[in-house]
Formats: sequence, structure tokens, C-alpha cells
Amino acid sequence: MNPIRPDWSLAGIQAFSTTRTGGVSTGAWSSLNLGGHCGDDPAAVAENRKRLEQQLPGPARWLKQVHGTGVIPVDDWHPGIEADAAWTDRRRAVLAIQAADCLPLLLADAESGVVAAAHAGWRGLAADIPGAVVQALPVSPGRLTAWIGPGISAPQYAVGEAVRSAFEALELDLSTSFFADAQGTWRCDLKDIARQLLVRAGVGTVLDSGLCTAADPERFFSYRRDGQCGRMATLIWME
Repeated sequence: MNPIRPDWSLAGIQAFSTTRTGGVSTGAWSSLNLGGHCGDDPAAVAENRKRLEQQLPGPARWLKQVHGTGVIPVDDWHPGIEADAAWTDRRRAVLAIQAADCLPLLLADAESGVVAAAHAGWRGLAADIPGAVVQALPVSPGRLTAWIGPGISAPQYAVGEAVRSAFEALELDLSTSFFADAQGTWRCDLKDIARQLLVRAGVGTVLDSGLCTAADPERFFSYRRDGQCGRMATLIWME
């Protein structure tokens, strides 16, 4: 499975992102596809999730992600709930986010045991989902550590003027988040936008995996690169 783990030292907090290896799916979904909505054989997805959950202390709470800013406490969770983030202070309650270019964001405070996971594509970031998550948590933002997991990087992410314009209302420093390539096409740095929003929300420490999904086909699915593809998962829980 070769998981990617945050480079933090938070006592009692476990977290990782999966790669595409270690499953049974074939073709465009080879092999550890964990997404049940992207055209793969449902039996293969079920087996992949079973293999993943053998590494977990309990069932993963999957969300029906809708590119919004909905944040739920784990006590409100049920299968099929629409949200793009969840949080908990319950031990061994596993939060799960799916992505294949969008950013998985994890937040944690080891002292209180509060953890959160969020799915942040450009639409969610333009609506400030990082700020929505921080506001929902019952902990001072300065005590939080955030981790930006594997996602698409700016050199791989060409966007139109409409995407850039969507961020203007946030009053960020877009000079570090967008640059024009040799053809005059905007390249968008989602990770820089996420970092700015987390810092503005008061998060004490922001870490970045430094990994690009689109540039690493051996390890990661990428919707932008391949179109039809599987999904990785990013998970977090308190022991």
C-alpha cells in the first residue's frame, strides 16, 4: 500500500494517504482504487476498501463529496452524507477523504485530540473550506497543525481566467498562487492557496507533503492527467 504519512510528531494522532498500489482493480483504476463513483467494478472497490480497513482501528467514515464547504461532526455522519469535511474528538473514529488531484487537508490538535479531514478542490478553496473547517473545530486555531496531502501542483494545473477570478474576492496574494506559462495560460497553485487560507484562519503550523499527483503516475491517480481514473484516500484518527 506504501502509504504517505504527514511529517509531524503529534502524540496519539495517526494519519496517512494511500497510493494507487496494493489493490485488485485493473485498467484505469489499477490497482487500489477506493472511489465507488468513478466507473470501477463495485466488487473491486469493496475489496480495496476491505484491504484498507484492515489497517484501521475501525470503519472509515466516507463522505459524498460535492465540492462545497459542508463540515460535519462525526456524530452526524451516516452513509451517503453530503459534505466535504468532517471532524471528531472521539478516539478511533476514522475520517476519510477521497481525491485524485484535489487537495486532502488534515488538521489535528494532539492536546485535545481533535482531528479533521477536508477535500479541497478549486471550488472548495474559492469558497474558503479551510476557514470553514477551522471555524467548526472546538479548539483554538493556533493549536492546530495542518497537513496538505498529495495533490496537483501548479506546473501541471492549467486553468482559465474564470478560475483565477473566482479567488479575487478572498483577497489573497494571488501573485504567489497563479503564474502565466509561455503560452499565456494560467497555472494555479492550489497548495499555496490552501496554505494562505489556513494561515489566515489562524492555524499554528502548516505542513505540505510536497507531492504532485499529476506528475507521478506510478504512485498516484490523477483526473487531470488521465481523465478516467481511481481515487486515493487520506485518513486521520486519534488513537
